[in-house]
Amino acid sequence: MSQLHDLQDQSPLQHKLHHLLQTLQLKYPHVQRLAIALYDHGSDWVKTFVAVEDGPNSLPFYHAKLKDTTWLQAVAVNQTPRVINDFALLQGNQKQHVQALLDAGYRSSYTLPMCVNGYFFGFVFFNARSSDVFQGMLLSELDVLSHLASLMVYNERSSVRTLLATLKSAMTLTHARDPETGNHLERMSRYSRLIAQKLAAPRGLDDSFVEHVYLFAPLHDLGKITIPDRVLLKPGRLDEDEQRIMRQHSRAGLELIDQLLANFGLASVSQVGMLRNIVLHHHELYDGSGYPDGLSGENIPLESRIVTVSDVFDALTSDRPYKSAWRNEDAFAWMTERSGTMFDPDCLHALLAQADDIVHIQHCFRENVFG
Repeated sequence: MSQLHDLQDQSPLQHKLHHLLQTLQLKYPHVQRLAIALYDHGSDWVKTFVAVEDGPNSLPFYHAKLKDTTWLQAVAVNQTPRVINDFALLQGNQKQHVQALLDAGYRSSYTLPMCVNGYFFGFVFFNARSSDVFQGMLLSELDVLSHLASLMVYNERSSVRTLLATLKSAMTLTHARDPETGNHLERMSRYSRLIAQKLAAPRGLDDSFVEHVYLFAPLHDLGKITIPDRVLLKPGRLDEDEQRIMRQHSRAGLELIDQLLANFGLASVSQVGMLRNIVLHHHELYDGSGYPDGLSGENIPLESRIVTVSDVFDALTSDRPYKSAWRNEDAFAWMTERSGTMFDPDCLHALLAQADDIVHIQHCFRENVFG
């Protein structure tokens, strides 16, 4: 497979995986799909990150709890590959992913857990539209290619992790001063992913967009580290001058990000434009009354509108020193009254339509007595 040298360039991960699949098909044309799913240890969700195949993605925006997917759980626990050479044998189990692949014409699969230094972070899938494809020498080659794909995903995300770790260290300084609860960022980032998943298909967006919204959402208030304590920690309403100072945190956050990107040489990080939009525009309101630029409607980047809804919902449903947590239903009602003025109606509806997943996130990341 000499053509694999093309995987060393700086092209996007999806292009590299597409090339890897095409190279494999030169020898094994019956293998028609390669997909990557990531695992979220906090919520137990497995979710599609990127998929390449001969036609449209057969399983877009998929997410399921690992504990509900018996055979994937076994792959993760044992950290060994698994071959299913005939999906028809599983057809009766009514699992979403199995049925979706069957509906797309796939009949067999090879699955390898992605692990680095014993740390499990997702799965690599190869699929074929024929039964009994995954056997013999193909298995040996897939073992190599799956590990290569794992390293490609890991390396793709390492730059993002470097950036996030740096920014989250800065965020720690903010949260040591800011009265927000400890798991606020964990919850609101996952609410953001719920919204992004719901909106992605009708807007022609992919799984990578969804994942990066989730990754970058917690950094929205980075600029608060520049706000003086007398403003950030004031228990009552801010006066006009204090509001002016507080509103500077959006631009300050953007300046911090741009400095860090330059200092660490991370300007090529995937979707960095999304990160900049989230930090700068998460206080824009749908009717144009927000800040810093007074953008309105579709002129506000979608990722920013998503984060606005997620951030406000979690603020309403969380305890603060100055208020008790609202019930979800009360927060839904209050936000619905402001649909089209404060909030993008589509983003708000996308969140409110997933009440069960909201409760699951709240259960996974509930506060303890220590905050």
